[in-house]
Amino acid sequence: MPPLYRKSKILRRSRILWASPALWRPRLVFWCGALAIGLVSVAFAKLADLAQHLFGRVTAAGPHGDLVPLLLTPAGFALSAYLALRFFPNSQGSGIPQAIAARHLHEDRDRQRLLSLKVAFGKVMLTLLGLFSGASIGREGPTVQVGASIMLAVARFGGMAQARGLILAGSAAGIAAAFNTPLAGIVFAIEEMGRAYEARSNGLVLTAVILSGLAALGLSGTYTYFGLASIGPGSAREWLLVVVCGVAGGALGAGFSGFALSLGRRIRRWMQPLPLRRSVLLAAGCGLAVALIGLASGGATFGTGYEQARGAIEGQALPPFFFLEKLLASFLSMISGIPGGIFAPSLAVGAGLGSSLGLALGTSITLAATLGMAGYFAGVVQAPMTAFVIILEMTGNHDGVIAIMGASMLGYLTSRLLQAEPLYHGLSRSFLAAAMRQSRAEEQEARPDTAETGAEDPRPVKKSDA
Repeated sequence: MPPLYRKSKILRRSRILWASPALWRPRLVFWCGALAIGLVSVAFAKLADLAQHLFGRVTAAGPHGDLVPLLLTPAGFALSAYLALRFFPNSQGSGIPQAIAARHLHEDRDRQRLLSLKVAFGKVMLTLLGLFSGASIGREGPTVQVGASIMLAVARFGGMAQARGLILAGSAAGIAAAFNTPLAGIVFAIEEMGRAYEARSNGLVLTAVILSGLAALGLSGTYTYFGLASIGPGSAREWLLVVVCGVAGGALGAGFSGFALSLGRRIRRWMQPLPLRRSVLLAAGCGLAVALIGLASGGATFGTGYEQARGAIEGQALPPFFFLEKLLASFLSMISGIPGGIFAPSLAVGAGLGSSLGLALGTSITLAATLGMAGYFAGVVQAPMTAFVIILEMTGNHDGVIAIMGASMLGYLTSRLLQAEPLYHGLSRSFLAAAMRQSRAEEQEARPDTAETGAEDPRPVKKSDA
């Protein structure tokens, strides 16, 4: 066969292949899904701001408006917990643990229990309800679950089979669009979501982040989350601040995550006889406590804490004990079981911690707040690269790159010494075990021999599934 003929035959085959709908349909569906994540993230952000604004207006109206949270916050917490457990199971909490757990499941029906469009809708609506009720929660973690759910849904429509990589891509796109931090989205996918990261997911993650970021930029424009704050340590006292913020933030973050995991296990055991009733009672009690803390702090601990953190980055010192009040409000909001993330509240806690340390050492409040965020956030999530990159992108502080990196690493190391298990991965175990138990229960009901005779499932049960 002449070489020219072989070459023309290969070209004809390649043209047919590239023109094939079977080749382009999955790509087009994936690209549309990534753009949808960006659009949903921007809409979610605007609605979250509106929910917080409405809460502020309600509590400021009338002569006794400051007492409204004593009724609104517990009622909102209780309603959110009821709706989450009754109509949108697996929408509780941050949403990042659900995405992590879904990556370990092998069956599509099991993954759909944690990541579906129904769960995503409930996550958005109930997070907005929590913010309207004054909960100390954020929208960034929920955006991760929403992004992963959208990506899996469009993958099923487009016939794509790379479920683990698509969950990574959707999660990264959600973080990138929520914070306008594309690099942080990629680093988050590698470091936090995928401890066993596959190199073949690189293209999926990068493409999803680019397209969701373009959609977000098209609606919101170019901006940095906390504005611009270009300042680095220039004296021995400021370098000492790097160490202090890293170690103190890491210790505080380890305490938060360790206590949350320990208390969470006890709460799940306590709920077993009457899960719905006890979930609502717990949420109402936590809501009342959050309301009391909010009133004691003058309303500073309600909501995401974005305004307080931004003020500290701009050089406005926060009250000395704001970080403790915000930490307690965030902890109560988390263990209440209502949908909502801890990203933004953690940044506010870190900014408050840094502000207090900066006041004590007589250093720049802007630098101290930035380093406090890095140390505390790295201590909570035990992901130093994510903490460093996300804070660098949110503040645009390129003069303090080494200092932010140092505080993040010290926060991580201190947290690892005090608390071995990362928070999100520890929380993901309960969702993973629940999904597997439900799957086995459905299989037993489907088999007439076990359903009618009561025979035991012959498969061994692993301790990790319990």
